[in-house]
Amino acid sequence: MSIWKLPLSIEDLQKRCANSYISHLRIVFTEVGDNYLKAEMPLGPHLMQPMGIMHGGVSCGLAETVASAAANYCVPETHYCVGLDINTNHVRPALQGVLTATAKPYHLGKTTQVWSIEIHDNQNQLISISRLTLMALPKSP
Repeated sequence: MSIWKLPLSIEDLQKRCANSYISHLRIVFTEVGDNYLKAEMPLGPHLMQPMGIMHGGVSCGLAETVASAAANYCVPETHYCVGLDINTNHVRPALQGVLTATAKPYHLGKTTQVWSIEIHDNQNQLISISRLTLMALPKSP
């Protein structure tokens, strides 16, 4: 059974995110399943710490991007979702290549949602695990 309340396509997601923080990070949505959304992000020098590993904030940005995008398709068109809290555990450093983030919901309530996001590297090694809590708010008339 699908979790989506609004029609969801990769093309629509990419258009919605054009010329934003998401496009600056070069995040590309790649797959929509019945209960998950995936996105990829290539690593580059602009995302690294001086020690040559990915900055931890980048994991948070990727995680929040994919889960927030998904969350906004799990509410009626009269509402939108905003992040309340994110918790990220950095499991191993990311050095190069492309990262893949997969967001799946733990809870889809009327006013709050809780999402799990796993980020893996090219070798399918776990880089980080995040939990994002969001609030659904009514759109202004």
